[in-house]
Amino acid sequence: MNCDLLVGLDDLHVIDVDRGDGDRLTVRVESARMVMGCRTCGAIAHAHGRREVVLIDAPCFDRPVKIVWRKRTWRCVEPACPVGTFTEQNHTVAEPRALLTVRARWWAIRQLRREHASVRGIARQLGTTWNTVWTSIRPLLKAMADDDTRFDGVTRLGVDEHVWHHVSERPIDQGGRGPKMLTGMVNLTTDAKGRTRARLLDLVPGRSGQAYADWLEERGPGFRDGIKEATLDPFRGYKNAIDDKLEDATAVLDAFHVVKLGSAAVDEVRRRVQQQIHGHRGRKGDLLYGIRTILRCGVEKLTDRQRARLDLAIAADERHDEVLVAWLCAQQLRAAYQADSPAEGRKIAEKVLATFPTCPIKEIKRLGKTLQQWREAFLAYFDTGRANNGGTEAINGLIELQRRIA
Repeated sequence: MNCDLLVGLDDLHVIDVDRGDGDRLTVRVESARMVMGCRTCGAIAHAHGRREVVLIDAPCFDRPVKIVWRKRTWRCVEPACPVGTFTEQNHTVAEPRALLTVRARWWAIRQLRREHASVRGIARQLGTTWNTVWTSIRPLLKAMADDDTRFDGVTRLGVDEHVWHHVSERPIDQGGRGPKMLTGMVNLTTDAKGRTRARLLDLVPGRSGQAYADWLEERGPGFRDGIKEATLDPFRGYKNAIDDKLEDATAVLDAFHVVKLGSAAVDEVRRRVQQQIHGHRGRKGDLLYGIRTILRCGVEKLTDRQRARLDLAIAADERHDEVLVAWLCAQQLRAAYQADSPAEGRKIAEKVLATFPTCPIKEIKRLGKTLQQWREAFLAYFDTGRANNGGTEAINGLIELQRRIA
């Protein structure tokens, strides 16, 4: 009984365990005696011997496991019944003609999803081949991909592009790798405690507003009506799709990409001033070039030494003041997202929108005009419980990781 509990195969009893070939554990099991009725006519069937079925199970004690199931066979004695003999089945243990047990198949899927394992690595742990593992788990993966229940209850939707590969775009049937760019949709809905567990909903070929709009159209009005917030990067194509298909949803510009725009503007100012003063790109020993990484940091993260280096570089030439002003503008933009409350952050953001477009520094002025064009989506961050696209970026990283492993 204790061995039955340890092995954990429903309705099967362990009759023997041994180390058969190498380090592999071989577990022999069989079902208890029972009265069996014919699956077709219901008449009492007679025992007709046994046949052994070999299955690969999930690893145990750091060893591959082989299940030898001594299946009972039965014979229907009803003359009019078309069934002659049949074999017992237990779908919780293994499907008919399966090579892996049910739990071994789901164990393999968990290894893929949570431990970022490769199919080859899983096959090695199971003591079998790549083809055996893939043919066993592929139907389960396809069933999950075809399950539309993953679209239920989505109220916050994220979208982002994903670079699938960096070579020429050729169809797979012509020896290529398919489309370069994909559009990924992610469920960013928060739970009752306000936590977000990002889940990938779909990937479609292309990086365009049309690709996103077509996907939203396919989901139907029920799905679209449930979306309250739609987060995105500053890409006009996706914004047009949201405005067209998610009329009642609030578009929210991702905080990370807004701050990134600010840092990029500072870098552009530094390079321009560097070129005007020295007539060349930054080189080792140039003061502005030496603080390029410091200018990308938040002011609250600077050490005393870094702050001293920044002050020294700015004070060395009055023409460096443009760089300082641009950096302070970028810090103001960051401060909007770091405010203690959304209301306080919104006040800072509104000040940014009012002052940046009139800044005499052309790069900051251009940034201000960009934010003005995205005004509603920019300010929506502070009205939607700080909705952002961070979960979508995390899923992108996981996709990239799995693709490299594969």
